[in-house]
Amino acid sequence: MPELVFFSGTMDCGKSTLALQIEHNRSARGLVGMIFTRNDRAGEGKLSSRLGLVTDAVEVGDGADLYAYLVDHLSQGRRADYVIADEAQFLAPEQIDQLARVVDDLDLDVYAFGITTDFRSKLFPGSQRLVELADRVEVLQVEALCWCGARATHNARTVGGVMVVEGAQVVVGDVTGSVDEIGYEVLCRRHHRRRMTAATARAAALSPDVLPVSSG
Repeated sequence: MPELVFFSGTMDCGKSTLALQIEHNRSARGLVGMIFTRNDRAGEGKLSSRLGLVTDAVEVGDGADLYAYLVDHLSQGRRADYVIADEAQFLAPEQIDQLARVVDDLDLDVYAFGITTDFRSKLFPGSQRLVELADRVEVLQVEALCWCGARATHNARTVGGVMVVEGAQVVVGDVTGSVDEIGYEVLCRRHHRRRMTAATARAAALSPDVLPVSSG
């Protein structure tokens, strides 16, 4: 039976890489997929991983009806044997409902990939709806690591390396080294609670106020 499967995890746990692997495996067997994405780091209409792999995708805009898009696509005699939806946390709840309808009414497997919680540890509306509707929720087994080496469980937003906890839920950014650059970093719960990023930890270690421990 077709399924709606939600692959979830933090950043850097290989979600987009797995999405690209699923696409590769099925296309190698002659199947044709429909790939949806939104706000990918590689730009509009792209599905990319941090490993440098990238493929074309359909950019999902506000108010887009994914079920209607698939019906129109199929009505024109074109194929779609399965659906991949990357960055699914950015989809509206009603768009997740549309993906569920694709499974139920069009008999297509839908593989959705997304981050569960935002930089404030709050559920993304799209991810929440996926948890509510998915036939299966798969937590990816590739563990992202906090700068301290512990398992990373939280996503943090940074500005110039300093963690922030206020602002819009969706802001696309990546670390480029700029002082004002908005970036994201994965942290363990302890360091997310303490708002201690890799940059602030390095700064603290180099602070003259931190005295070396005497060997005597």
